[in-house]
Amino acid sequence: MGGPIPKFGDYHIWKIMFNVGRAAPLGRKKLASMLDIGEGSVRTILSILQEDGLIFINKNGVGLTREGLECWNAVKMDVSPIRVDGLTIDENDCAVRVPGAARSVLYGCEERDAAIKAGATGATTLVCSNNVLIFPGSNYPVDPKIEKVLRGAFEIMNDDVVIVGTGTTPAAAEKGAVIAGLDLLGGLQIHRELREILSHRSTGSELLALAFAIHDLVGGLPVCAKSRDNLGIRIENGTVIDNAYTGAVLEEVINVGTTIRKVAVSGPYKGIRVIVTPIELDNRVIAAIGVVDIRSMAGADNLIRLRKEDEFGDEGQ
Repeated sequence: MGGPIPKFGDYHIWKIMFNVGRAAPLGRKKLASMLDIGEGSVRTILSILQEDGLIFINKNGVGLTREGLECWNAVKMDVSPIRVDGLTIDENDCAVRVPGAARSVLYGCEERDAAIKAGATGATTLVCSNNVLIFPGSNYPVDPKIEKVLRGAFEIMNDDVVIVGTGTTPAAAEKGAVIAGLDLLGGLQIHRELREILSHRSTGSELLALAFAIHDLVGGLPVCAKSRDNLGIRIENGTVIDNAYTGAVLEEVINVGTTIRKVAVSGPYKGIRVIVTPIELDNRVIAAIGVVDIRSMAGADNLIRLRKEDEFGDEGQ
């Protein structure tokens, strides 16, 4: 079993940067009140940001460093509670403006799904094109009354994206909209050293070193790995035998975000028990990696004995 579920996530980290960026310096108690989480969680978030060199803390409170301002500018969004009857499906709405992100929008359902996973009821994505708010994938404009409400909340420019989150509470609507916006921007730009190595878009080649290291650690047993948004690799006997691989258990682990041990029911390892675990960055699953579950093949004592026989022959028994 993993530990307790963290009481904060990307939304809370983003909102601390949002509040500090607008009204620095701010104290820990004030930030906890703004985010409606405990001071302990705020302390942990501040430690994360401070270790990344994104904030400074002094007797007056918390502020953004130069690196913090650069990071904030990469994920900067305007946020405002609104009410837009006819566009959303729940009682509370909140909109975010994501500057210049129109090219990153596909169909809008991606942002909706991200908002739902964050606890919102849904989200609607709009793109500003030729100074008109339209639904992505079409030239169909939003109702003029709704556009008026949104322009009253934000200064909307061409190529901006507006995401309207909706939820049972104002907090759920805001969290859904913010998380959808962050997903559109590629996530928080923190933990940069690890991000330079792996991301949710990593190719099989970028996962190669990690996969081969695990392949060696488990004595040459088959290893498979893939990122969230790309096909992966399959290694057997020290060789990459598939560089465009995916599997049902890999995909399941990426979706549920937890380690799974089960017998594969399809693919090259059908009928074999495997263990697959997620790789996380910034509290998000970015990839999964799996091996044949050695516990199902032999007990620990037998496995050691077999390895000794391989290395030393009868004298090693």
